[in-house]
Amino acid sequence: MSAPWIAQQSRRLLAQRGHAWLLQGPSGLGQYSLGLALVRAWLCEQPTPDGACGACPSCHAVEVRTHADLCVLMPETVMLELGWPLDEKSQADIDDKKRKPSKEIRVEAMREAIEFAQRTSARGRGKAVLVYPAERMNHVTANALLKTLEEPPGDVRFVLASEAAHLLLPTIRSRCLTHVMAWPPEAEALAWLQGQGLAPADAGTLLRAAGGRPEDALLFAASGRDPKSWRSLPRAMQRGDVALVAQWSPAQVIDAQHKLCHDLLAVGAGAQARYFDAADLPATPALGALCAWQKELAQAARTAEHPYNSGLMLEALVSRAQTALNLSP
Repeated sequence: MSAPWIAQQSRRLLAQRGHAWLLQGPSGLGQYSLGLALVRAWLCEQPTPDGACGACPSCHAVEVRTHADLCVLMPETVMLELGWPLDEKSQADIDDKKRKPSKEIRVEAMREAIEFAQRTSARGRGKAVLVYPAERMNHVTANALLKTLEEPPGDVRFVLASEAAHLLLPTIRSRCLTHVMAWPPEAEALAWLQGQGLAPADAGTLLRAAGGRPEDALLFAASGRDPKSWRSLPRAMQRGDVALVAQWSPAQVIDAQHKLCHDLLAVGAGAQARYFDAADLPATPALGALCAWQKELAQAARTAEHPYNSGLMLEALVSRAQTALNLSP
């Protein structure tokens, strides 16, 4: 069942016409969930104003990832994460270690999608193409989509779901109706997270850690990082305690330190903390030191996914945090 804020947006979009939607906003707001809800409703044999019926053969086919009139365009890494099957050749190449799953939407997949758009609908309800995350199209792949997006053949409709729409070609954006994802009310997001199995206190901590984005909060919980470690992180960084983040990736530590730096700068300027409870923050250090640390974190983020040595990078990150957090104003 969709989260309530996704269901509300789905009803609104299904009441409108358009052959191509661009769903945009930061991560964690449900672009993929909303995109899938739209294509399910478009292909459903007994749709309602609220969306797909969830019981017809078409809905079942989408559920088991076998619908003949649905084409999903995703990086292979994302398809594997979300349970969508790869084509036989790609799966065989990956299984045989000939190459790794692609992190971009491959142009070969786009060409297959364009061929799919030309075919007759198998179930008679039209066809749908779901592209997610749309910003993972490179220029070659995006250009291959342009003409079909501008003049879609027959009864095919598109949903492009993006967490960084500014990276899309302007010509792609201009060919779509745009929908900006809604931020759920805090009470609604907390209730949903608790419905996913999180304890009330943990749901609040993780929603704060994710900056109010519930799906990112759920991913945080799934990553193995517990809420207690998040609450302990500011003081641990001040002490130079590497053990707390020893199992985190460098990218996760940099993200957490960015958020800690943001909150300390906000508190120093008289605003409220966003990612941590104010009671968990250390005394605000020198603002100049925080600004310098923030710049260094931005630089470190560029190599976080491919560190030469993860252990050494973690030690360096924590040591630098300790220095910044202990400089008196």
